[in-house]
Amino acid sequence: MATKIEKSDQEWREQLTPEQYEVTRKAGTERAFSGPHLDEKRDGMFRCVGCGTELFSSDTKFESGTGWPSFTDPANLEHVELRSDNSRFMKRTEVVCKNCDAHLGHVFDDGPGTSGQRYCINGCALEFDAK
Repeated sequence: MATKIEKSDQEWREQLTPEQYEVTRKAGTERAFSGPHLDEKRDGMFRCVGCGTELFSSDTKFESGTGWPSFTDPANLEHVELRSDNSRFMKRTEVVCKNCDAHLGHVFDDGPGTSGQRYCINGCALEFDAK
């Protein structure tokens, strides 16, 4: 993995839209069914909006009905970090980009497939590269 990306708060604000900043730098959440990539069906790779790191392949995307893009597994486990999140009176597992510490979303144990995981990711935290 490359050297960890560190930027000042001002640099992040200049690079990201206000919503991207709120979600990725302040651990916010976009409104359900409002973000980009929810209905993305093309083959390709979802990357971190902050640093471009490959995060999720379209092969693992599925329709969860939750209002956020959902994936069964990261493209590379080395690119994400899972952290305990006890905010908002809930016990959850936060998903963060390991390269730039961008908050991406949360992972839950109610997904399809062999892993049983559902990576529930904010669409505004992702860029999509079609194949």
